[in-house]
Amino acid sequence: MATRTNPPSNFCFLLLLLLPHFHLGKSQLQLNYYSKSCPKAEDIIKQQVTQLYHKHGNTAVSWVRNLFHDCVVQSCDASLLLETARDGTLVSEQTSERSIGMRNFKYVNTIKAAVEEECPFTVSCADIIALSARDAISLLGGPSIEMKTGRRDSKQSYAKEVEDLIPNHNDSISVVLSRFQAIGIDVEATVALLGAHSVGRVHCVNLVHRLYPTVDTTLDPAHAEYLKRRCPTPNPDPKAVLYSRNDLKTPMIIDNNYYKNILEHKGLLLVDQELATDSRTAPYVQNMANDNQYFHQQFSRAVQLLSETNPLSGDQGEIRKDCRYLNVD
Repeated sequence: MATRTNPPSNFCFLLLLLLPHFHLGKSQLQLNYYSKSCPKAEDIIKQQVTQLYHKHGNTAVSWVRNLFHDCVVQSCDASLLLETARDGTLVSEQTSERSIGMRNFKYVNTIKAAVEEECPFTVSCADIIALSARDAISLLGGPSIEMKTGRRDSKQSYAKEVEDLIPNHNDSISVVLSRFQAIGIDVEATVALLGAHSVGRVHCVNLVHRLYPTVDTTLDPAHAEYLKRRCPTPNPDPKAVLYSRNDLKTPMIIDNNYYKNILEHKGLLLVDQELATDSRTAPYVQNMANDNQYFHQQFSRAVQLLSETNPLSGDQGEIRKDCRYLNVD
C-alpha cells in the first residue's frame, strides 16, 4: 500500500487536542450487561425496533445513522439525542448542518418508554442507540452483531464539536481516514463502515457541487443525468425533500452494491469516488464488491469498533429517564 498522505497541519493540531479525550474504555462494556438488572431489556428493544420497522421502514436506516453520529462525536453517550434547552444552556447536536436529513428521533422515545416501563432508570439511552442499530442492521439484511452494553448517558451536548468530528461531504478520503483513525478505527473497517451508504440517501444540498455548474468528470455520465433529474437546481432548499439514494437496486438492504456502484463511478459524494481510487482503500473496495460475506464480516467488526469507542461507564454521566433531556437533580 502507498504511504498515507498526511492531513493538513490544522487538522493534525485538532487531533492533538482531541486525542486525550479518547481513552477507548472498551473493556468496561460487556455482553448481556442487563442480564440481572433488566433481563428483558434487549428483547423489548428488538421488539420495538421490529414493530417500528414494519410500520415505518426508514426507521431502521435512522438507527444505523444514529450510531454513527453519536459515537463519532466524543463518545457513544446519547449526546446526539439531547434537545436544545429553552434557557439556551444546551444546544442540540441535531442543529448542525451535518445532521441534515436525520429524522425519527421521536421513535427513540417510543423505545425508551417501553424499556422504562419494565425497568425504570436502568437502561441508558446510549445503549438503546447501540442495540437499536444492531437490530436494525439485521432487519436490513446485514450481519448479526454481538453488541456489548453498559454505556451511560452524557450530561452535555457537543454541538460545537460536531462539524469538527463528523466528516463533511466535501472532505477528502485522507481527512476521513484520519478522523476514524483518531477513534481507533483502521482503514479496512472505515471502508466497511462507509458501506452503510448502501441503505442511505443523500440530500441534494450535499451533491449538487458535483453536478453544477459542470458535471464532475469522475461521475458516470448517464448517472449524472439521473442525479440532475433528482436535483434539478444548483441551490436546493435544505428543508425540501430532495434526495437521491446511493443504491437504486437494493436500497433497503445492507449489501455490497455500494462498492459495485462506486467502482462504476456512481458514487454520490466525493469521498465515495475517492474511496474507489485511493491506493489505501481501493483494494478493500474491490474485495468487498467481489464478496458480500467478506463485506458483512468487516462491517460487523467495524460497527463493534465504532460502538465501543470511548464509552461513559461507572459513575460517569447518568441514565436518562427521557432521552431528550437531562435528568432533573
